[in-house]
Amino acid sequence: MEQSALSWISQYGYAGIFCLLMFGIIGVPIPDETLLTFSGYLVYKGQLHIAPTMICAFLGSICGITVSYLLGRTGGHALILRYGHWLHISRERTDRVHEWLERRGRWGLLIGYFIPGVRHLTALVAGTSRMRYSIFAAFAYSGGLLWTTTFIAAGFFLGEEWIRISGAIQQRSLVAIASVACLLVVYTYIQLRARRRN
Repeated sequence: MEQSALSWISQYGYAGIFCLLMFGIIGVPIPDETLLTFSGYLVYKGQLHIAPTMICAFLGSICGITVSYLLGRTGGHALILRYGHWLHISRERTDRVHEWLERRGRWGLLIGYFIPGVRHLTALVAGTSRMRYSIFAAFAYSGGLLWTTTFIAAGFFLGEEWIRISGAIQQRSLVAIASVACLLVVYTYIQLRARRRN
């Protein structure tokens, strides 16, 4: 998948960056960080220009995360209200998640971009919990700008070293996914034990 994504950028340029990032954020298994770093490398090589590369990457990321938010807000909320009881998800629980997102969870939209696997879910959760679009956009779009800029700049400044570094980034991404998964398991376990005691 990685090689085909990189060849897509080499062949289609800016349109390839936009489309791949949009689908990658929605959840298609595309190596987003590698894609962005490679785009920065192509800028370094003079095959792409910095401004349209940055714009297409940013627009692709925010289009993808907006689609995820809208899916959560329309389909996700309705499905939870209708079938949530099968998964022990009550209206009260979704209201609590919504309140948490409104108070603190919005930062997850910004930081979540840097955690593979998490960035695909944050917008769905925000949409499902009916987070206001203005709050969602402020944090998610800021995160998208910071994320795309960081990795494109990394590819540009690393130059020929980008291939070695991108392998290290992917390894660290897998460690990050495993760490987040472990933390979620521990958190769920603690919550279940606390409920049983009550």
